[in-house]
Amino acid sequence: MRNSILILLFTLFSCQKKSDVRVLKLAHGLDPSHSVHIAMVHLAEKVEEFSEGKMRIEIYPSQQLGAERELLELLQIGAIDITKTSAAVMENFSPLMQILSLPYLFRDSTHERNVLEGEIGKKILESGVPYYLRGLCYYDAGRRSFYTKEKPVNKPDDLEGLKIRVQASNTAIKLVQTFGGAATPIAFGELYTALQQGVVDGAENNPPSFYLTRHYEVCKYYSLNEHTAVPDVLLISEHTWQDLNDRERDWIIEAVQESAAYQRVLWQRSEQEALEAVVKAGVQIVRPDKSVFRDKVSKLGPELLDDPKVLEVFYQIQNAQ
Repeated sequence: MRNSILILLFTLFSCQKKSDVRVLKLAHGLDPSHSVHIAMVHLAEKVEEFSEGKMRIEIYPSQQLGAERELLELLQIGAIDITKTSAAVMENFSPLMQILSLPYLFRDSTHERNVLEGEIGKKILESGVPYYLRGLCYYDAGRRSFYTKEKPVNKPDDLEGLKIRVQASNTAIKLVQTFGGAATPIAFGELYTALQQGVVDGAENNPPSFYLTRHYEVCKYYSLNEHTAVPDVLLISEHTWQDLNDRERDWIIEAVQESAAYQRVLWQRSEQEALEAVVKAGVQIVRPDKSVFRDKVSKLGPELLDDPKVLEVFYQIQNAQ
């Protein structure tokens, strides 16, 4: 069924009439109120401005064209041009992306920014090119923490016996298992119902996602252990990229840089607003000792990264300033 949908979308998009205006289709799964969506609207505005109307980006939010994995598959065949995904989902397509899902990878925000905006970050972005997925930039997705229905998580042992929703990521699954929880991959769009019906006892995500999805209506405990800082990644189909001329690529690169900078400002604001909103809605914010969680998963990186080349990049990040 999914293959039929992919073929249909590819046929519809490739058969549209050509005009003097180059139209790129950008699809993602976020709500239009999310900071990343707003930053992508900014991206579209800048592309149109820099190109003087010769290039335009049409945006399809809220999983209109599919969930993250489906959108990546559409990108691979050129049925859409641009998408946003979590680096955790990208690890299923590009092994080097797995590094970004490792717990407590960055010492602090400065270390994270230096890595992602430097040569290491560029190398990770470009690792998807052989799979027709070219990374354009990272969007800030903050820190992911656990939220639960029945009891707060103050230490890793509190996760024992709990079914915790995770992304479709082997690293995320292993992380929750190491903490003692039962990792349960579920599509993000299905999570609210899964929490309501008791399919899972909790999940993990950043504050804006916890708030904008209204998961706080079901989960009344949010424990800010901040175990991972998995960024979002903006990607363009390699098919599309190779079809662009140098001037068109420059328009996109310049617009992407402005979009990423704009999103970082929006993100900081949205994090604070989200935490204030969920507290007003009756959520108990827990601030546990992060060192206990960090110690529990301290050896996870070398255990999971069995590819010597990937492990080498991991140590480069550890030694980066």
